[in-house]
This record gives sequence, C-alpha cells and structure tokens, in this order.
Amino acid sequence: MIRRDGGEGDLAPVIPLFGGAAPAAPVERASSWNDTWAESARTAPTTVEDSDGDAPDPADAAAAAEAALLCKLRTRSLSVREARAVLIERDVADADADEIIERFTNVGYLDDAKLAEQLIHSGVERKGQGRMMLAQSLGKRGIPREVIDQALAERPDDDEERALAFARTKVRSLASLDRETALRRLTGQLARRGYGGSAATKAARMALDESSTGRSSVRFS
Repeated sequence: MIRRDGGEGDLAPVIPLFGGAAPAAPVERASSWNDTWAESARTAPTTVEDSDGDAPDPADAAAAAEAALLCKLRTRSLSVREARAVLIERDVADADADEIIERFTNVGYLDDAKLAEQLIHSGVERKGQGRMMLAQSLGKRGIPREVIDQALAERPDDDEERALAFARTKVRSLASLDRETALRRLTGQLARRGYGGSAATKAARMALDESSTGRSSVRFS
C-alpha cells in the first residue's frame, strides 16, 4: 500500500466512521494496519438487515461497507472511483460514501496521484508499455484524466528509445520473414504496447536495419 510520504508499508490506524467499537491499542506494541483492519472487520456488522428482518440501518450499512473497503485496500491499492464503487455496491448512502471517501483520502489510504505513479512505474519497468497504453491502463482504473496527464508529464518523453529497446528483443524471432512482413508484425507488437504509430514504425525499421547490418544505433532523427 502507499503511505502519505509516497513509500510502501503499513497504513495508519483506522477508526471506523460509522458504528462499531474503535480498535483497542495493543498493550505492548503500536496498532498496525493488520490489527486495525481485523478489528474493524470483527466489529462491523456482517449484514445490513436486523434480526427482525426490518429495513437496514444506514449506519450499519456504512460500517459494513467500510470494513469491506478496508479488506480490499489491505491487498490492493484502489482509485477513488474504485473505492466509491465498493461502497455503492453495498447500498451506502451517497452522503455516507462521500464522508468515508474524504476520510480515507485525508489519511492517505486513497491517493489517485500516488496510484498513478505506481501503475506507470509497473507499466514501464515490467510490461514495457508506451505512453498511450499507460494512459489507457490508468483510465481503466478510474484515475481522472488530469491526474493521468500530470503523472505522464513528469516522466521523460522516451517512448522512441524504449520502443527501440523492445523491438531489439523481438527482431531475432522474425529473421525467417521477409522485411515487409517482419516490419508489419514488429510494428503491430509495438503498437499493442502503446507506442504511437511514428515511434513504432521508426523503432521497428531501426531494429531490422541493425539486425541486417550487425550493428546497433540509438540515434533518432
């Protein structure tokens, strides 16, 4: 999970906002994220319907939804929109959902900007994605467009260099094909990873040229 300082580790303790007893601090050590989550999940109602089958109590529904949200955040970072969806699915009133979202945002449990940085780093380092694919991936997670644009603007514009690096890893497997077929397939592979048409075509041609001449080049004109 992401802390307010941008690092990774345990989150600050959470006091349930709607109903349920506040987590008791352990005697010999400070309360941790796991302790807080476990206590919240234990004290929150497991159902939003009372024993007589009456209409659900809004406070109980909010407490149960908060516990469910904490459970998800324990294993995976969520965007604000994803977190709101968790609450809406559990019939939490809009006002209560807004209050939970605001509180979790204020303590750093929800941070779209930090999540965008995390996803971009993963997309670049692990998946070799270009800027177009990165933007699409973040958008699917519900991160606002302005946050995506800001996060990408803080990165160097190195799509051409990274596209060429990726093309070099694939060009050998295309050695048995004629140049036009190899160029088309390599350009398609680059495009599917989010590299724009110009960058993909240029990188594919340069990688094929290097393969045929036995030399490498990183110059772009």
